Order: sequence, then C-alpha cells, then structure tokens
Amino acid sequence: QVQLVESGGGLVQPGGSLTLSCTASGSIFSVYAMGWYRQAPGKQRELVAVARSGGTTNYADSVKGRFTNSTDGAKNTVVLKMNSLKPEDTAVYYCHADLRAFPIGTPRSDYWGQGTQVTVSS
Repeated sequence: QVQLVESGGGLVQPGGSLTLSCTASGSIFSVYAMGWYRQAPGKQRELVAVARSGGTTNYADSVKGRFTNSTDGAKNTVVLKMNSLKPEDTAVYYCHADLRAFPIGTPRSDYWGQGTQVTVSS
C-alpha cells in the first residue's frame, strides 16, 4: 500500500513564502514523477509543478520564477517552495506521484495526497 503524506500550508500574507513537502511511503518499486496540483474553489484541479525521473521539471506559467519544486529520490520526497505568493495562489494543494509499486507486475499508477490548504490573504 502506497501513501502520500503532505505537510506545510497555512495562511500567509501576499508576498510571503510557504513550503510544502510530501513523502511517498510503502512498497514502492519505481517513481517516475512527483509534483503538485492545486484546486481553487469553483475551479478545476490544475498542475502546479512536476519533476520527472529523467531530470526535467515543468511549472505552470502562473508560478514560474516564484515556485521551486525539488525531489529527493532516495527518500521519495518532493518539496514545493513558494515565494512571492499572491491571493490567486489560494487553493488546496495536492501532492501527486506517478509510480509503480511492488509486487513486480503492478501497473504504473497515479497516487494523491490528502491535500493541504494554502491561503494568501492580508
């Protein structure tokens, strides 16, 4: 059984910073990508950032230059550092992992964290 556990989030003023972290645990064979999505009230879930095992990282245009997504492959951990936060960054942030679990032969699948609230407000 694979679980993604998130930490971080909270309330911050515009221009402030927050850091989210997420660790995947369980019987993991291989991780192909880890990153973050977010969903604001009344909107669809959208990609924020994703780091792939090949070394590439992609960001939503709205967060480029402000957010940094980094991974620790040995620990199956992903960290999202968010700077210069704006009210429009307010959303529930979900950790996502594209991975293959044991036993051998288990299909590659998507896994999600429980979500953590980020609120940017004065």
